Amino acid sequence: MQAIQDVVSRRNIDSLLRASPPPPPHTQPKHASGIGSKGNKFRAPSGRARRLGSRMSLPSHAPTAAAPFNGVLIRRLFGLAWRYRLHCLQVLGIQLALLTMGIVGLSFTGLGIDYIRHKMDGTPLAANQLHLSLPADWPPLHVLGLIAGLILVLALGRALLNYTYAISINVLVQQKLVVDLRGEVYEKLQRLSFRFFDANSTGSIITRVTGDVQAVRMFVDQVLMQSVIMVISLTVYVIYMASLHPGLTLACLATTPVLWLMSAWFSRKIQPEYAHNRTLVERMVQTLAESIQGIAVTKGFGREAEDRAKFEAANQACFDQQRGIFWRLSLFTPAIGFLTRINIMVLLGYGGWLVAHNRLPFGTGLIVFAGLLEQFSGQINNVVNIVNSVQQSLIGARRVFEILDAPVEVKSAPAAVRRPRLAGEVRFENVSFTYDGAEAVVREIDLTVQPGQCVAILGATGAGKSVLMSLIPRFFDPTSGRLLIDGIDARQLNLDDLRRNIGLVFQESFLFSNTVAANIAFGHPEATSAQIEKAARIAAAHDFILGLPKGYDTVLGESGNTLSGGQRQRLAIARAVLLEPPILLLDDPTAAIDSETEHEIFEALDRAIAGRTTFIVAHRLSTLRRADFIIVMEDGRIVQRGTHEQLMKADGPYLRVANLQLVDGRELQQLKLKGGAA
Repeated sequence: MQAIQDVVSRRNIDSLLRASPPPPPHTQPKHASGIGSKGNKFRAPSGRARRLGSRMSLPSHAPTAAAPFNGVLIRRLFGLAWRYRLHCLQVLGIQLALLTMGIVGLSFTGLGIDYIRHKMDGTPLAANQLHLSLPADWPPLHVLGLIAGLILVLALGRALLNYTYAISINVLVQQKLVVDLRGEVYEKLQRLSFRFFDANSTGSIITRVTGDVQAVRMFVDQVLMQSVIMVISLTVYVIYMASLHPGLTLACLATTPVLWLMSAWFSRKIQPEYAHNRTLVERMVQTLAESIQGIAVTKGFGREAEDRAKFEAANQACFDQQRGIFWRLSLFTPAIGFLTRINIMVLLGYGGWLVAHNRLPFGTGLIVFAGLLEQFSGQINNVVNIVNSVQQSLIGARRVFEILDAPVEVKSAPAAVRRPRLAGEVRFENVSFTYDGAEAVVREIDLTVQPGQCVAILGATGAGKSVLMSLIPRFFDPTSGRLLIDGIDARQLNLDDLRRNIGLVFQESFLFSNTVAANIAFGHPEATSAQIEKAARIAAAHDFILGLPKGYDTVLGESGNTLSGGQRQRLAIARAVLLEPPILLLDDPTAAIDSETEHEIFEALDRAIAGRTTFIVAHRLSTLRRADFIIVMEDGRIVQRGTHEQLMKADGPYLRVANLQLVDGRELQQLKLKGGAA
């Protein structure tokens, strides 16, 4: 019955406050305000409202004139790789050793073929590029055994180096670059204001921290390293082939310019596709996240089939778009391969004619040339993978750098004032706040709260109550005016010091997947068991905690979903009072708590509030009358202020709300009497 009364009262309070007469002419807003469309909740991590403008939102993922040019991104990616230059040089050194051993092994193969031909038909041995002389007095099998042994040693050496390369490149990109970059992005997210999180979806942020960081990794191992290796390899191959026969080299590489032109064309065509793909993946992740978070609503309304269809549509959109990319790649890859096969045809035709006319040795000439050309073609074919990787890495880099470059709106001043312990005086001097130049949410607030005073805030949804409280811990900074803490502009105080002096209880309490004790001690991890238990007793949480399977060591489910709303709220209150802060901010902390529990909590909180500056958003008279004074807000302005007794004597929104609750209380009492009589 009490729960029904609370719901009816809350709705009636909102309607009464919204229906109250406008403020006097000198306080009337200049414009009609759509306050209901702006954020009206205290800035809780678990309840981000997507209502802000686009100034802090991440830009579209498709390349635009405002997006960073590819050249700028590539320079930044090179700068990122430069941090790990020693490890990159180590990897390149291994690749150079592999390249050298491969060419030497190929030369030994050609030398062995020429030696066999020399012994079979007496063809004289031509000079080889290694300038090696075979023992003339050795039996032929011994010579061939020596050559085969050298080839085997080189093969074993290459196998060992390939293993070392695989380990080194994975250590570079997975254990260093990815870990460091992901940590850097996460650290930046911790410093961004709530405005950023309001303007960007959870799915977008998660995708950037996970998938896009991996895409940036691709630039180092699949673009930068592979490109350097390819350039060095192609240069060595061309020089070696030219030393064998310049004319044959030019003839076999005539199609190379066409390959580069095709690669450049393909790169321009595929980049927008990858940009669109990241957007679709982001939407799919967001759909999944919302589906999981709202599973109770989905099941409650029997919308499982529709929710499943929504996710399948998002998943299918990703599949169809990715299939289009694969289709283009499947055409481009064989086209490149076909052009490289033309080079082999030229080699067999022109090279065979040269061998037939004794202008090119067969083993150390044609065979070695064929091996080099095959390696050359393999590197050219690798262009497809590099082009594909560079587009993915550029899209991912743009999205990651958008977070790293996002402005930190709220931060400590360069010469911030350190105050490890504040007294708790809070003064608003003509403070106003707007979201991105839109209608003001808080307007011309003048308010002084002395240390130890408790002020209650009453107002309809959208009146600006929670935004006003959000200014105190600097979740946002005032658009105009000043907020002073102990006579110091809050923007001049060290941000960490300021927030450690404030205890917070959000309207929607968020608990971590950790033990009960760890959740209570979140703001003070070094707290002793006695301190944790004391805070729990103050919040009337000790008894129900002892009833949990492992007491204070019970591990809570995600967001504390194994607890009731009232239990979660009491743990949040315990978390706030553990810090023993001089300032307490309570955003309607008893909204999800029954009357009996509310009475228990406020009996305990009376002791905790004593001596602390307290701001409490409330709608119940039982809460409001506990405050030293009350302010009533409408359209972002303070329209009434005073004690409970003073406001009950003045005609206004507070009196109407109080009368409504008194009427509800009398009706409830009559219902109870009728029920007892029955």
